[in-house]
Parts: sequence; C-alpha cells; structure tokens
Amino acid sequence: MSTYKVAVVGCGSRGKAHIEAYRLIPKAQVVACCDIDGEKAEDLARHFGLKAYREAEAMLREQKPDLLHVTTPPNIRVGVLSLASECGVPACTVEKPLATGVDDWMDLCELESQTSTKIAVCHQFRWYPDFLECQDAVRSGKLGKVHFLDFSAGMNIAGQGTHILNYGFALNGESPVVCVFGAAAGDEGMKGFHPGPDNTVGYLSYENGARALWNNGETAPKVGDPGTDWQHVRLAVYAEKGRILWEEFGRWEIVSLDGRKGAAFAGVDAWAENNLRAQARFH
Repeated sequence: MSTYKVAVVGCGSRGKAHIEAYRLIPKAQVVACCDIDGEKAEDLARHFGLKAYREAEAMLREQKPDLLHVTTPPNIRVGVLSLASECGVPACTVEKPLATGVDDWMDLCELESQTSTKIAVCHQFRWYPDFLECQDAVRSGKLGKVHFLDFSAGMNIAGQGTHILNYGFALNGESPVVCVFGAAAGDEGMKGFHPGPDNTVGYLSYENGARALWNNGETAPKVGDPGTDWQHVRLAVYAEKGRILWEEFGRWEIVSLDGRKGAAFAGVDAWAENNLRAQARFH
C-alpha cells in the first residue's frame, strides 16, 4: 500500500495534535474529521484541508479509512469503536483512558473477542526520544534485573496516571501486574474531562518480582513548574546494576556501570515538538 488513509473522530485539541503529527509521516494522509459539534469539525477541516462530518458512520462508510483516531470523551468510546468494527476499519487508536466504567470495559473486552479491528491506546510518550534511551537501557540488560519503580504524576489517575503506568511497563520488560494494594481520596476530579479520584496511591507487584509505588494527584512529588498540575510526571527505576530517572518536564539520566548519561529539560517548545515526533512514531 503506497498511502494509508486516516480519519479522526473528535475535533478537540487531541484530534488536532494527531493530525499535526502526520506532517512527519509521508506514507499516510488524513482525509476527514468528525465531531457532533459541526462547527468544531468544520474549523478543523478548514485548517487542515479535510472533509468534515457530523456523523461518524457517514465518514467511515464514505472514506473507508485504514486508520481511525478516536479522541472523544471516554464515555462514548464503546459506540464509536463498535461502529468502526462494523464498518471494517482495520485499526483504531484511542485516547487514554480507554474506559472509565466497568460496564464499558466489559463491553470493550467483548468487542475485542469478536472484531478483526486492531485497537491501541495512545501512550505516545513511549516514543519520546529521551524515553526511548531509557527503554533501551533496560532492554539491553546492562542494568540487570529491575527491583523497584517509583512513578508519579500531578494529574489524576485518568489524566496522567494511565500514562505513567504504561511507562512503568515499558521500563520493566512489559511484565504484567499481579497484585495492587491502593487507596483513593477526593471526588472533585470525577467532574472533569478525565473523571477520576483527586488522589490515588497504589503499591504494585509485578509477575517478574519487581515492586512499584504509583502516585497520582496532589500527593505526587513536584518536579516541574509548581504553578501547574500537569508538569509533574516522574519515573525512577532501581535495578541491580544501575538506575533510571525520567522527568517529562525535568531532567533525565541513566546511571550504569558504564557511567552516567542524561540531560536537563529543554523547555516547553522542545517538549511540544518532541511530543509530535513521539505521536508520529506511535502512529
């Protein structure tokens, strides 16, 4: 296939970011976008030269995309992904969190067991340049066995908590979690776009024997701009032959028997550009 056709459902900021990443992907072309808010769809379509739709089914049946990006709120994902499956879309990416309710989660598990559509949750920062170096350090074996992970985020478990959990998997050989002991507090966050408790703390046990502390919300360490709730993403990995520190808005370093490697945060503009590069690599 010479060119992949791409469409987007959900025309907010994340939908725009997905489309912008395609300037770095020459083998794919975004052809259409859709939103129940017709004005949003028209504005985004006008900006990028796309065809706008208000109904996802009409877009999918007319455009027949190879890849669909779903950037809607999580409470309507079951319907959108079921429609994509019905329309024969080969692959979809979905913004995190995939679901926020047990019923939705069970419906999506049932869909997965029946559909040929491949569905991936968008955790693009696995492909951030600095983070790739940290992954390579673990996967190369030079740090030896991972013993403990400490990962935290200033936003709640649905806002950034799923990201740092995913990064923890990346830095621990994809070993599955077999046990979680945790606590949650505060319900103001349940009213937001990413509904979740204000604060959550979990102690995780992995199948490979590693342990982790997973901290989200106001109780998380402050490692970036103290005036924000989103610049406090931090992962620390302690292994038998070294350690890793990766702060999304701070410094990163890899310490091993070979020495130390790392750098300081290069600023929000560089972060934004690298975010697009990571998004493109994910796509």
